[in-house]
Amino acid sequence: MFDGMDFSKLNLNDMMNQVQDMATKAKEENASKIFTAKAGGGMVEISINGNSEVIDLQIDDSLLEDKDSLQILLISCMNDVIKQSDENKKMMAMSMLGGMGSFGQK
Repeated sequence: MFDGMDFSKLNLNDMMNQVQDMATKAKEENASKIFTAKAGGGMVEISINGNSEVIDLQIDDSLLEDKDSLQILLISCMNDVIKQSDENKKMMAMSMLGGMGSFGQK
């Protein structure tokens, strides 16, 4: 598994600093990404940024009289948009790990 890797040249402090820099950069990039989900044919719409912070919520006025439907649509919409953000985070983590493949190589 570790064939061809020279651990004597591995500087853990440099590696940790690089990982921390990559994580900070990824968080900043994520803040600018927007994910939006709709439910009930667009009666409920939620937008979050890549850091999973809600930045917009739209609710059709007709739902204000129907609490049960509103709750169901909000839950559905929130789950969808959070899933989008989580998938993005996984993709970014995988790309970060891919960029670390050169550590310790000859």
